[in-house]
Amino acid sequence: MAVKIRLRRMGAKKAPYYRVVVADSRYPRDGRFIEEIGTYNPLTEPSVFTVDGEKVKQWIANGAQPTDTVKSLLKKNGIID
Repeated sequence: MAVKIRLRRMGAKKAPYYRVVVADSRYPRDGRFIEEIGTYNPLTEPSVFTVDGEKVKQWIANGAQPTDTVKSLLKKNGIID
């Protein structure tokens, strides 16, 4: 099972709000997921990114791969190197 840490789109049309989730890579973007570990709101100024750093590190240690977008957000907020 290939596990990814990725964004799940929520919110209304043209008003995106994302949840950071751990999901099997074979599931659809907004489909089934294993665990919700944070949120991301790109519309506020500055954008708000909240995530449980301990759970992120635990999932990465267990083999989960963050997507490019999530990886850049984690680096920007100092959660991973």
